[in-house]
Amino acid sequence: MTVEYSHQPVLLAEVLTGLSIKPDGVYVDGTFGRGGHAGAILAVLGPEGRLLAMDKDPEAIRSAEQQFGADPRFEIEQGAFTMLSNMIARRQLQGRVNGLLLDLGVSSPQLDDASRGFSFSEDGPLDMRMDPSSGISASQWLETAAESEIGRVLKTYGEERFSRRIARSIVETRHESPLRTTRQLAELVAAAVPVREKNKHPATRSFQAIRIFVNNELDEITSVLDQVIEVLAPHGRMAVISFHSLEDRIVKRFIRDEYRGEPAPPEFPLAGMDYVPRLKPVGKAIRASDAEVERNPRARSAVLRVAERLQ
Repeated sequence: MTVEYSHQPVLLAEVLTGLSIKPDGVYVDGTFGRGGHAGAILAVLGPEGRLLAMDKDPEAIRSAEQQFGADPRFEIEQGAFTMLSNMIARRQLQGRVNGLLLDLGVSSPQLDDASRGFSFSEDGPLDMRMDPSSGISASQWLETAAESEIGRVLKTYGEERFSRRIARSIVETRHESPLRTTRQLAELVAAAVPVREKNKHPATRSFQAIRIFVNNELDEITSVLDQVIEVLAPHGRMAVISFHSLEDRIVKRFIRDEYRGEPAPPEFPLAGMDYVPRLKPVGKAIRASDAEVERNPRARSAVLRVAERLQ
């Protein structure tokens, strides 16, 4: 039996405004999730409009087919958003996409479903894969990774102060018994971390870091951003919601470099002066309002950036 979990799309009104949706336009939702943003986009599109979607998660695909499978304006494929160019090319829509949405990170239903292993709040198998049929689980990686690699991942992707202590504890513990559940890992991290952050579970950073690593999330963001210019139509827009400073940094730098050009090296200060921008930022970074955060606490760390193709 499929269990449905509630999902509140983050920054929904701001996304719709940022994308400036045309009723007859072509749009892509690269992270369907449970369809909150997709449903709102379809509600604005007219009969000639089109929404293409993708998601790694097979549960997201099932949800999409149940909700919108009968809508001729809608299509979805299972896979990473790194397949964006391929998906668009197969439909001969290169340079004709009017808007692209990327809602990064893990969705609320994935967090709420203990069997997926994303959350330390409920006990479940230590998996963390967006697509459970692909790659290795968090448990499998922690069982074989070197202590130095575990520490590097926790430090780099979780900005965890006590990464070395946690990595050492993981390696020592797995000699006695492998880490199989989220509760085991959460309790291990809590015991290894000597200082608590206010209003934050001590395992928050470690779970985040392992999830990002297992799903190769940051490299995938870089990959899809490199495809944006070729798929967007002139004046087409990209809207990206980030929940982590590392994600937002990648998006912010990409938009900046496409607008200004890459910074010139000190030895060639005039290099790049003839650069023609291909993308421009639309407004400033947008965060959830206090009212939205009160309704949906998971929106607290969300940052939306919008950019428009210039040529």
